[in-house]
Amino acid sequence: MSKTSVNARLAMIQAFANFMDNGSQSATVIFYEGAQPADTSIAADSNNALVSLVFPEPCIKETTATYIELHPTDTGNVIKAGTAAWARIYNGAGEVAADLTVGTDISLANTNLALGGTLFIQSIKLRP
Repeated sequence: MSKTSVNARLAMIQAFANFMDNGSQSATVIFYEGAQPADTSIAADSNNALVSLVFPEPCIKETTATYIELHPTDTGNVIKAGTAAWARIYNGAGEVAADLTVGTDISLANTNLALGGTLFIQSIKLRP
């Protein structure tokens, strides 16, 4: 499916965002140091977790003709000093929704996270 319509792609993104709100908890994103697993079926090494951020529920802030924007996360406290290399998004049921490579899929003002520091995500826009 290399050539889908904008409406079809937006429907896929809407379904992804709805998937994130599944479960009794809120969706989260956890930033990790170290090597990113080859795919989302491989468990993340919890020893490499640097900070966990929580999305509000529902997580969708706005749906437009060109993107879906998620609400900002809460502010999380860094539990381990390190360089954020990748992040994993989990839905409210704890299921993996996506892996993001820092610097490619998601940008941070500073990838070097200090113990006791804080981090939050101001904006995530999913584009078809």
